[in-house]
Amino acid sequence: MPETGKPSQAATAIRKSAVARYLQLAALFRRRIETNEWPVDSRIPTVEELAKECGVANMTIRQALSLLEQEGLIERFRAKGTFVRKRNSRDLWCEVQTDWNGLLMARDNAEIELLSSETGTKPTDYPAGISDLAESYLHLKRRHRREGEAFLLADVFIDERLSSKIDKAHFTSKTSMRLIADIPGLKIVDARQILTIGSADPEISELLGVSLGDPVAYVQRIAVAEDGTMALIANGIYRGDMVRVEIKLT
Repeated sequence: MPETGKPSQAATAIRKSAVARYLQLAALFRRRIETNEWPVDSRIPTVEELAKECGVANMTIRQALSLLEQEGLIERFRAKGTFVRKRNSRDLWCEVQTDWNGLLMARDNAEIELLSSETGTKPTDYPAGISDLAESYLHLKRRHRREGEAFLLADVFIDERLSSKIDKAHFTSKTSMRLIADIPGLKIVDARQILTIGSADPEISELLGVSLGDPVAYVQRIAVAEDGTMALIANGIYRGDMVRVEIKLT
């Protein structure tokens, strides 16, 4: 049992969250590996030491470490301890662009998988007050990968009046904004990007290959056509460990 006294910051944060404790701890330990606090080939603290630090039972620590072991980040040896075996590759990081030209660029070495396509739909998740919905949309559900690793799920809604002007081959080769920008004669008068942070639910966990409760970034992109309707609504979900936002201030 952990000793009484002032709880650590990790223990305090874990107690305040509604997410299962072992999932929170797995995210915490994964971050320690990513930031090199726990370097590759180093031995990490014992289960007992981590349980004391985090104010949880030994079994909860073992559950968290089991997730990291399944991901290949650590390896446990009887009587020797637990060692870090690898860090998640930062070469797989996906830059979330913050300008129009950047949003048109495809990610290097990215592959786009079309999971489903449906006509006659309307999005339910869109910002109010920007513009009006079109009468109906083409809904594309896509998954983006780099080097075999899924990093983005995207629900792309395109005004159905425009969808016939897009080559279907481009559904698996172009970014959502590029699909719209390349339509002849279409003038985009407003474009927005909204980013929020959340956690992976069971469906996201399965499709992105992350643990339940892992951090994800929700990125919504909207393009408004000259007639005042939203020509595009793209709702993207990025793996939290593969996304980076860089904003130039000066």
